[in-house]
Parts: sequence; C-alpha cells; structure tokens
Amino acid sequence: MRRLFSTFAHGAPGVGLLLIRVVAGTTLIAHAVAMLTAGPEVASAVLHLLSAGIGILLLIGLWTPVAGVLTALDAAWLAFSSPGDAGFYILLGALAAALVLLGPGAWSVDARLFGWKRIEIRDKE
Repeated sequence: MRRLFSTFAHGAPGVGLLLIRVVAGTTLIAHAVAMLTAGPEVASAVLHLLSAGIGILLLIGLWTPVAGVLTALDAAWLAFSSPGDAGFYILLGALAAALVLLGPGAWSVDARLFGWKRIEIRDKE
C-alpha cells in the first residue's frame, strides 16, 4: 500500500478524503440495503451484498484502492443497467476513481496499517 501512496494526507486534504469516503461508502450501503429489502433475485442479491461490503471497506478506509476500483466498476454496471439514474451512478464512480487516485487519507485503517511509522531509538543511558 505504501508503494501506491508516498504519504497519507493530513489536515484539510485528509478531511476531504474522509468526506469522500463517507459519502461513497454510505451511498453504497444505503443503496444495497434499499435493493435488498425489495426482495431481489438471488444473483442480484449477491451483487447488492458485495456492494454493501465494498461500502463498508470504503467507509473505514481499508483496502481503499481495491474498494475504489470495485466501486467504480459497480457504479458503471448500475449506470448501464438503469439508465434513468445514470447520472447518480456516474457521480459515484467519479468519487471512487478520485479515491483510487488520491488515496484514503490519514484517517483510515490503511494509514494505520501501511502508513509511515516512527521509530525512536533511546540512548543506553
């Protein structure tokens, strides 16, 4: 993960990335829950369960580049399968692509697992 991002953004850029992750993640989860309560077919239910799982990964910031690519693919699939809401799904895919390119930010599980560590070496005295 460190090879993808040289640093995890702190401050205002980190808050912006957190906001993007929260919006994209909650949107995926809310859409999946709404579709699952409608009683879809088995194949469609599996897709919506995967969407909810990807939304949870984005929400906590774990494996963000992978989750972002999967979100963009899911949004593209949903945009083609329901052309009436294509604009909404294109916007969701654009948010996911931005997360893939920019990274998860400092307030993410990725930053805690794969971010730079500080090692302090104490004197022998």
